[in-house]
Amino acid sequence: LKLRGKVDKILFLGDLLLSFYEFLENKANLLPPGFTEELWTQLFLKALDSKYDSSYERLGEVSGIPVDRLKSFVENPFKIKPTASETLILSRILDIPLHPRYTYAWEHITVDDFKTLRNAVLDGKLSEDVKCIRLRFDPRVKEILERLLIPHRVVNGQVVIEDGSQVFYECLNPGVIVSLDGVADVLEAIYKVSGLRVKPKFQTFIGARMGRPEKADRRVMKPLVHVLFPVGLKGGSRRNILVAAEKGLAEVEVVHRVCERCGFETHKPICPGCGGKTVVKYGCPKCGRPLSRDAVCPLCRVQSAAYRVKRLDLKREFQEALAKMGSPRLDIVKGVVKLMNASRTPEPLEKGILRAKYGLSVFKDGTVRFDMTNAPLTHFKPKEIGVPVDKLRELGYDVDMDGKPLRDSDQICELKVQDVILPKKCGDYLVKVACFIDELLEKFYGLPRFYDVKTRDDLIGHLVVGLAPHTSVGVLGRIIGFTDANVCFAHPYWHACKRRDCDGDEDSVMLALDCFINFSAEYLPTQVGGLMDAPLMVTYRINPYEVDSAVHNLDVSDTYPLEFYELCVKKVDARKVKDLIDVVESRLGSERQFEGFRYTHPTSSITAGNIETSYKRLKSMSQKMANQLKLADRIVAVDAAKIAEKVLTTHLLRDITGNLRAFSSQKFRCKRCNASYRRIPLSGKCLKCGGELVLTVYKGNIEKYLNMAEGLVERYRLGEYYRQRLMLIKDEISTLLATDAIKTQTSLSRFM
Repeated sequence: LKLRGKVDKILFLGDLLLSFYEFLENKANLLPPGFTEELWTQLFLKALDSKYDSSYERLGEVSGIPVDRLKSFVENPFKIKPTASETLILSRILDIPLHPRYTYAWEHITVDDFKTLRNAVLDGKLSEDVKCIRLRFDPRVKEILERLLIPHRVVNGQVVIEDGSQVFYECLNPGVIVSLDGVADVLEAIYKVSGLRVKPKFQTFIGARMGRPEKADRRVMKPLVHVLFPVGLKGGSRRNILVAAEKGLAEVEVVHRVCERCGFETHKPICPGCGGKTVVKYGCPKCGRPLSRDAVCPLCRVQSAAYRVKRLDLKREFQEALAKMGSPRLDIVKGVVKLMNASRTPEPLEKGILRAKYGLSVFKDGTVRFDMTNAPLTHFKPKEIGVPVDKLRELGYDVDMDGKPLRDSDQICELKVQDVILPKKCGDYLVKVACFIDELLEKFYGLPRFYDVKTRDDLIGHLVVGLAPHTSVGVLGRIIGFTDANVCFAHPYWHACKRRDCDGDEDSVMLALDCFINFSAEYLPTQVGGLMDAPLMVTYRINPYEVDSAVHNLDVSDTYPLEFYELCVKKVDARKVKDLIDVVESRLGSERQFEGFRYTHPTSSITAGNIETSYKRLKSMSQKMANQLKLADRIVAVDAAKIAEKVLTTHLLRDITGNLRAFSSQKFRCKRCNASYRRIPLSGKCLKCGGELVLTVYKGNIEKYLNMAEGLVERYRLGEYYRQRLMLIKDEISTLLATDAIKTQTSLSRFM
């Protein structure tokens, strides 16, 4: 925040951490890694073994560095790093490369640049302890320092280097006269002038673009629905059951059931007259003639069905349901125009009343869902998920990952296979779902309340069902905490059981009792894909053998050996080095398949970083585009003109031409009943209800990106081809959407 508005250029975007899993799963060759703390540690241990028989004490005597500090460089390499003087001492004594903390991007400059820097330092001013170097300002020198990624400041016409200046000076060693003729690269030049070994800071670069922004929001059908109950056209465009109830009878398709005890005909599973069980009776959906299940009506020539067209007294039914639920004050309860399931089975109106009361939306299968982006997690700290240590012990977390008794919120615990950590906003939404279920149990089913929760923390320990959209099997999970992140943290096994690999996909969770009480396969639509994204079955126990096999390639070791790094430089096939790394596949069939997983890099918090991307915060496409290009202009590694061209060709032009094509072949929609027409009827009105017909594709849809596209072409000078293409599109739009057309009738003589 201190630098907001002051950033002119972004020199480096940072390191990207990839696990061995990515290469093994994709059957790819390994790539040379950058020089990192963990690699330096391996080189340090190898040199310590060969020169001092792995004796820290002997090295301490020679170097003057305390033994405990030497050990800390290995045991905690990401937090405890050697000072500049310690780095130089260890590098010279052990003949190992400089520590990554003081390794700069020397491979990014030429030998001539190196000579320029030596001369600049020779002409500059040094403090007595070489902890500050002041150079005369020279644009070329500053540009070289930027490529090296050396922190520096410009003060009063001088370039000031403080951080790491001692190592920087030793690498240049400007006081020594050495010929650099014939030297191949800067790393060789450094060794020649100083005797210091330096590893390349960066060896492999990749380009990346934003994929899918994170999501954590309730699942809503379009449009929102409170209850799967048909109201036909009586509810208006909002399908409001309150409005439909005021209009009395509604003619809708609904299941035909008959009471086995008294013969009463109804659409409800329990007879409203005697309380007996009702059964489905098949017949002709048009004339109502009773038929067997697979028969064809001899009169109408249509297949028998479980439903009829009935006239429902919505006013009476709604008032009865409202009274049963305690008559809550509601402005709207949204139903559906018609049911899409095979038997036309509706939900009880009582469920819709309670969902409207708590602001919940029902999905096609009768459940209430919350969607979240998937994120794998194997370890956590109690303080990260906001749960007291005592509560975690109640949930079975008695020890931390090292087997020590769990007493402190900073200890690291290994996540159990079927435990999940949800976003806080998901927890708040599930509290509403729990209240809905409790009231449903109490007032509709006559059973005691189950959840009885008031805050999201009360949900800890309760069960949820996770489900991926392309599957029909849910996975049982247990809530153990909440975070501010907009993702669902869960064990890789849990995600793999849903057939997910956490590459930006999102799944839903629902409270287990909501799934067990309110889900019914009878509600599922008959269209293709109707059985997908529905918990037809629930997996209550995860077997690592049966989950998505991709997770078997997951590496779970805490370090990668030096031999692995050496093979990375040779770019060997990842499958050939599989035996060097501890992967899940090698643990299958033993107790270690569930526990004892390790990690290579610690983090201060699992939610560190941006909680929400700017792509989601910025609402309009023009804002998103402007900010994307503003960022591209500042990032040194990015060619902004190429970004603009890619946006233009893959997004804007396709959108404009696609909408133009859609406009010329669009359908027309009735504002009242949503009926669509390929061509406008001669009457100019809806043939079903007499409502007004409107366009489905508007002029604004076509033109919305046109000015933006023209601005990109002009600002980044993308060439004559794109300018002329946009000009042709504009001509086509003006021809198609001409507003100056003659509105009075014209005689034929005008055209003669």
